[in-house]
Amino acid sequence: MTGTVGDRVVSITGMGLLTPAGSGPEENWRRLLRGVSAAATDPELKGAEVDFSCRVPDFDADALLGRRTAWRLDRFVQLAVVAARQAVADAGLGPDTWNATRVGVVLGNSLGGTATFEAQHRMFYGGAAEDLSPLMIPMGMVNMVAGYVAMDQKVLGPSLVTATACASGASAIGTARDWLVGGVCDVVLAGGTEAALSPATMTGLARMGALSARGDDPGAASRPFAADRDGFVAGEGAAVLVLERQRDARARGARRYADVAGFGASSDAHHATAPHPQGAGLERALRAALADAGMAPAEVGHVNAHGTSTPMNDLTEARALHRVLGDGAAVTSTKGVTGHTLAAAGAIEAAYTALTLRHGTVPPTANVRVLDAAIAVDVVTGAPRTAALDVAVSTSLGFGGHNAALVLTAA
Repeated sequence: MTGTVGDRVVSITGMGLLTPAGSGPEENWRRLLRGVSAAATDPELKGAEVDFSCRVPDFDADALLGRRTAWRLDRFVQLAVVAARQAVADAGLGPDTWNATRVGVVLGNSLGGTATFEAQHRMFYGGAAEDLSPLMIPMGMVNMVAGYVAMDQKVLGPSLVTATACASGASAIGTARDWLVGGVCDVVLAGGTEAALSPATMTGLARMGALSARGDDPGAASRPFAADRDGFVAGEGAAVLVLERQRDARARGARRYADVAGFGASSDAHHATAPHPQGAGLERALRAALADAGMAPAEVGHVNAHGTSTPMNDLTEARALHRVLGDGAAVTSTKGVTGHTLAAAGAIEAAYTALTLRHGTVPPTANVRVLDAAIAVDVVTGAPRTAALDVAVSTSLGFGGHNAALVLTAA
């Protein structure tokens, strides 16, 4: 392994996860290994063109945040604040242990408070404009998730939101790494969040043809890389990682899940919603991430792919992965379990990639009965696969032609 040197390597020392697979790293990991989808009929979507989704189970914002705080926040912010609390506690850090001016927050989000805006819109056009909430704007604004996490954790360093659609969470982690490598921060809370399972938003995705139409069997609807895939299942969730320079993490004796060794990003400049047909943009991002990490393609043993379960994404992504990595890396898409959590996906899947390295086990891609014959990469299906893993990659693609790739190494 050629590796990296000095302060360019960043360690994941804390992890907060609220996903359709559960709460916290351990619960998520168990669900991934079982390969059981979280998709189910969604009462909130009754009557919609697509009425099933992947929601975070048993999330009680009032109990976790206090009722007064919870009612001020849209769900996408509630999820992120709780995930950040999990991550900071998991890292053994907090406002009493760090220099707050040297701590940053960077979180990915794409759609903001869609549930808030839809509810207020109905009220306004229903003739009750005088009842609109004075909190409508701060509840709906995309940037407020970084602001509220900073307030909750008393962080005084830089805070911002990356909005690169479904690559937003990966973009946030790449940005955080830049801050740490550049000496801007000593600790960064980085990740992504999305909670856009509202009727109008879901109908819009359905009208685009992006969602699976398998309402008769939601649990089998998300089937990345399968020959009969027909679209993704929308999900929600949040992942927040605590990132520190590797030398700092080692100096304080912190537990390290994995290291973030490289990041690459690119634009397709091709189409608003469709990926480049050959995956050229993703290929550039992946090669850039490997070069940033000082890694050769042959060193990559695992890929947590974007793998949305749409006909176009999975084929073009597989083409790009095969050109760069050949068929030597064990590929999985965890969206068979979680569905597509949109802006949160890149961060959730980076966390899953770190867990895969830590445990030396690749989770299976759920619901794949027959692999698409045109998919040339080694997709793990059926059962987990044990492997000695040193280097792994997490890939993300987003509407607008955004591509991002992260290279992680075993701690």
